[in-house]
Order: sequence, then structure tokens, then C-alpha cells
Amino acid sequence: MERPHCGKTAKLSRSPRQKPETNSTMKKTTQKKSFSSFDTKTAFQHLGLQSLLKWQIMATSLPPSDFFLKHWQRLEQYFNLTSERERELLIDALCEEAISYYSHLKIWKSAPLEGANTAGIADYVIAAPKAYLDLPLLCVVEAKRDDFEQGEAQCLVELQVCDELNRQAGQTVDVFGMVTNGKVWQFYKWTTVPKVYVSLPYSIQDLAQLLGVLHWIFGECEAQMKGDSLKSNHPKT
Repeated sequence: MERPHCGKTAKLSRSPRQKPETNSTMKKTTQKKSFSSFDTKTAFQHLGLQSLLKWQIMATSLPPSDFFLKHWQRLEQYFNLTSERERELLIDALCEEAISYYSHLKIWKSAPLEGANTAGIADYVIAAPKAYLDLPLLCVVEAKRDDFEQGEAQCLVELQVCDELNRQAGQTVDVFGMVTNGKVWQFYKWTTVPKVYVSLPYSIQDLAQLLGVLHWIFGECEAQMKGDSLKSNHPKT
């Protein structure tokens, strides 16, 4: 039996009209600069920043729970925490401990973020606990090879995208950033003005102090989701 329509069907499944659209979309995506390609100079120029303002975080220390201390002890006992892959375990543990007090936040790892001119994969993003990544409130950048300068540049560009995505959705909120190698943490705040603040470094040598800062920032994220920002801790210049 003849099948006169088979050839036509095969041709239709490869419609030449679909190729230009796909190639155009790919071209637009590749034109966006990746987060990791920024250094301090290019990040500041891209964002129109001259300098960062000093941020003194007045957070109450949070003593680590017994569960956390046991988990931390096992990490130090069984893992080589000098390598970058293992340091992620420290970041995971600290974020999990501090965020456990809040029920309206979720941690997304290796989360895709895309703005008008930049795009990339954020190491960590904090957002609402939905089945999909919604509006980002906080991003965490791992300082690869302990390069906090490059980590800061990447974090600032990611913060701008977080702010952009929130504004597109009609949300005007402060967004937060963190740069860390697991043992040392530095915090950033991108305000609605906008102004950008940076804290002094915090260390795991004072776990209670570090957990207190993480706890406060996560609390601020959740409060802003509810439209009730914790105004008791304004940045100080």
C-alpha cells in the first residue's frame, strides 16, 4: 500500500520557520554576561557604584543547638574541610541551623537567575517555599579559592538581578547577599533606594555571633515577604 503523505510529514516536522526563532533566542541568551565573569571594577561600573557603605549589624547572638553541635563535630571528624566541595557542607549546615526558625523560606542551590543584561547560576538563593523558584530575597556566593574580592563582585551583580526581578513583580524590598568560604562570612544589603551596604567579616570562631547574624537576616527576609520588615536594625554608615 502506498503512503503518499509520509514524505510531507517528515518535512513538516522540521519546519524551517522554527529555526530562526530558536537561534534568535539562543543568541539573546549568550549575549548576557555571566555573574562569574565580573571582577570588582567591572561590577562597580556595571552597577554604577562608587563605593559600598559600612553596615554594622546589631544582631543578638544565637547559641547553636545540640543537634547542630553534634553535626558540626561529625563534619570536622569525617570530612576534609579544606577542599571547596567539603566547605559546602559547612555552608549548608550553618544556613540550615539559622533558617530552621522560619517556615516561609526555602533554600535553593545552584539556582538559575536571569536579568536584563546578566545571567548565571547562583550558588544559593533564598525564596518562598514553593514548588518553583519565585522572587529571590537573598543570594549566597561561595568564595572560590578564598577569593572574596571576586565573590563580592559576583554577589553584587546577583543582588542587582534579585532587585530587578522583585521590581518587575511589583515588589519593592531590600535584598541580601552573603559571600563565604564556609569559615568566614561577609554580608551585603541592597536597599530600595538603592544603596549597597557591606559588613565586616564574621568567623565560625564565634559560632553564636555568626548564627545570630544569619538568623536575623533570614528573619528579615521572611518579614519582608509578609510586608512587615524588621525596622529595628537599620544599616549604620
